[in-house]
Amino acid sequence: MRCVTATSPQANAAPTTNAYGQQPAGGDTTLAVLVGLSIFAFGLIGPLAPYLIEQDSSPFTRHHAAEALSFHITLAVAAVVSAVLLFVLIGFALLPAVAIAGVVFGVIAAVAAGRSEYYRYPLTIHLVS
Repeated sequence: MRCVTATSPQANAAPTTNAYGQQPAGGDTTLAVLVGLSIFAFGLIGPLAPYLIEQDSSPFTRHHAAEALSFHITLAVAAVVSAVLLFVLIGFALLPAVAIAGVVFGVIAAVAAGRSEYYRYPLTIHLVS
């Protein structure tokens, strides 16, 4: 008698890889998620420290830290411009919009990092590469 077992197509699939052809390690993914969520607590220091520490060892964490650092710098510039525009009254609409965009895009980046995907923040001046 012949025994037939059913396997799902996902069981035989190769593991997903990133743009560099390798799957990031679990620690890299965790640090990249924390970098994305650093908007809530650490400001510019949150992505800067992992960027400097993990610069040569993890391309995945380096990418997320560089993107987050560029995004945080862009948010800081946008907040200063919005604060200046408070005198013209348009800043009252722009300042909350900048804050909401920072939170939303930070969470989206953290979710993408958790799925081991590379993410580029929209509306960002890419100063750090």
